[in-house]
Amino acid sequence: MNPVISDPEVQALAAIAAILAPEYDIPNDPWAASPFGWIRLQKSRRVGKIGEQIVSGFLAARDFDIARTGDSEADRLVNGHRAEIKFSTLWGTGVYKFQQVRNQDYEFAICLGVSPFDAHCWVLPKAVLLEHVIGKLGQHSGAGGQDTAWISLKPGAPPEWMRPCGGRLRDAVAVLEKIAKR
Repeated sequence: MNPVISDPEVQALAAIAAILAPEYDIPNDPWAASPFGWIRLQKSRRVGKIGEQIVSGFLAARDFDIARTGDSEADRLVNGHRAEIKFSTLWGTGVYKFQQVRNQDYEFAICLGVSPFDAHCWVLPKAVLLEHVIGKLGQHSGAGGQDTAWISLKPGAPPEWMRPCGGRLRDAVAVLEKIAKR
């Protein structure tokens, strides 16, 4: 939604700019018309909160009971089960990066990735994260580099170990229904 320009002088400048625009190489931004595009303009700390809110709303709309945990070891209770929520927008390199994966008190992580006009989700049990991610895919280098990990993947080509854990939103919901029985 573009704001209306009321000043006639600014309208004149905008009209000239619009005439000139086709003469210049303007990068195509696939996020410009995306319903998720605004998220990429937020600070990273805020993006994580937004991801938690989106996942919570999405699951609540599918009749999951969602509540806050009251501590920093997990983000939400999903039908009484402790869940960590990780969120990523699609990077320019075509990958999602779910960051700051830690060995904390949760049963599973919900990893939601959004592309300009698509979304992907995986529900990763803690045992799977301990086997494949935590302590193995360090996010930071240096002596203390193993306390946080990250998962980097192309949406259509997740690692083999992630495939049973979701992909499409409906697949992740089905996995979650099994893990967090109603």
